[in-house]
Amino acid sequence: MGRGRPYRSRIEKRTPDAATTVTGMQTTIHSSFLPHLEPEQSLAFYRDVLGYEVRLDVGYEDLRWITVGPAGQPDTAIVLHPPAATPGLTDQERTTLLELIAKGSYFGINLATRDLDATFAALEAAGAEIVQEPIDQDYGVRDCAVRDPAGNLIRIQQLTD
Repeated sequence: MGRGRPYRSRIEKRTPDAATTVTGMQTTIHSSFLPHLEPEQSLAFYRDVLGYEVRLDVGYEDLRWITVGPAGQPDTAIVLHPPAATPGLTDQERTTLLELIAKGSYFGINLATRDLDATFAALEAAGAEIVQEPIDQDYGVRDCAVRDPAGNLIRIQQLTD
């Protein structure tokens, strides 16, 4: 392409140095998003059953985005969001999305606790939908699983020191 040199894009390709790469920066997980179908049910589950703090509750028209997180971890949050509020969804996509959520196969999150058995007992006593009782997995983790009111899978593993 011109003067016998091979074609090159106008953007010079170079190897970034460590200071400009993501691996050279410290990043954290700030927010994870889980859909809710009934905001009051999800709020009650995360606040009253899991004991999470409500950090933000934003409404717009008949929709709500609720931010919750564990006490003592202000930089970690879960945003419970209305899944059908995604711009550009067709009616068919919205229906499929809601079916996947109702089935419990759309979203999930992994949590950890120092006392898995006590946490499981509290979840069970609160009426959480149990998916799996505490078990020692072949891959070295002891965990259990429940579903939140929207059907999101929540796996909780035992922390080890």
